[in-house]
Amino acid sequence: MTFRKDKQFYRFAAYGFLKNLRFFEPFIILYFREIGFSFLEIGTLYSIREITTILCELPTGFVADIYGRKRSMVASMLAYITSFLIFYLFPNFYSFSVAMVLFGIGEAFRTGTHKALILEHLRQNEMLDLRVDYYGATRGASQLGSALNAILAASLVFYTGSYRIIFPAAIIPCFINLINLATYPKALDQEVRRTEKSRTLGDFLMIFRGRDSRRGILNSALFDAFFKSSKEYLQPILKSLALALPVMMALDGQKRTALLVGAVYFLIYLTTSYASRNAGRMSRTIGNKSTTLNLTYLTGAVMLILAGSSLKIEIRSGAVLFFLILFLLQNARRPVNIAYISEKISHRAMASGLSVESQMKALMMAVLAPVIGLLADRFGIGNALIATGVAMGLLLGAVYLRKEVQKTTAHHE
Repeated sequence: MTFRKDKQFYRFAAYGFLKNLRFFEPFIILYFREIGFSFLEIGTLYSIREITTILCELPTGFVADIYGRKRSMVASMLAYITSFLIFYLFPNFYSFSVAMVLFGIGEAFRTGTHKALILEHLRQNEMLDLRVDYYGATRGASQLGSALNAILAASLVFYTGSYRIIFPAAIIPCFINLINLATYPKALDQEVRRTEKSRTLGDFLMIFRGRDSRRGILNSALFDAFFKSSKEYLQPILKSLALALPVMMALDGQKRTALLVGAVYFLIYLTTSYASRNAGRMSRTIGNKSTTLNLTYLTGAVMLILAGSSLKIEIRSGAVLFFLILFLLQNARRPVNIAYISEKISHRAMASGLSVESQMKALMMAVLAPVIGLLADRFGIGNALIATGVAMGLLLGAVYLRKEVQKTTAHHE
């Protein structure tokens, strides 16, 4: 399904592209391990970030819906920039804990809010029927940013010989994005009049009364929580693979790792960009959104089990392949998730509604990240991934979505 790519589409795409120029992401676990952190300590840092997001998510969602989404997005960029500075200047666990708090605040202001801006633009232009294709196309641009990010980050590590440089480098695209967001059209920055605030609250509370809206949010949050809590373990897998391959032997271990990590993440994000852009086509091919989400959820659990099993029998390349499929699944299903949820809740409560999804995801990650880290320390990464995949699969019944029989009109006034 095609649509007209207006000026605002390219600004939305630029936001996603710049947001994903986070040069630390392909190497952050390796950086933490180089400093001497255990997987449990790393999981604890992620838990600190997610707990902060939990505490701030709902209030920032309401602030975005009632007082201005653009302001929330600008605040998010400022929190990120401060966090990156701390990561660079003060390399120790306690300072990193503070940096994770600031990063969590940035996530709370951002998650749900920008999606609400996109959906508001579609609503104002009577394009809500294109939400999967439109959001998938903007997400495709963000994945291209991640692909370029892998190459640039690998180049920085290769030429400087340090993981630490990636944090100040990440400030540059973040600042450019701040300017982009601050100059979004005023019409998108919906401000709810005082007489409508109670109505917005009512729309928000309706999210919890509908079975489909509850399960749609839970399905999305649970898949992403398992995915994001386990995806970073690809980094130590790639490092061990780089050191084991009989190539580039003249280079030191860090440079060989940088080249392989950069190449693999570049390939991953090129393919996930394609998956995001074609999310609408995938959903239509399978039949409907609920079936798509159920099927991709189950397949994701299987991929984690297969990745862990590959590590157990020391086929690291197989583990990398199954992680690639997992990345593809997450990016193909994400636009479908957003479309499904947006059909079940009112546009007035969109930012707060999507913030509920992000908050639930953060709560689950706050629990999962240190648990998976502890399992990895005690029993190895392979066993940790197998256990994670099994747990994810067993929870399918709790998030299973019933087949859609008619189009909902929840987004209308």
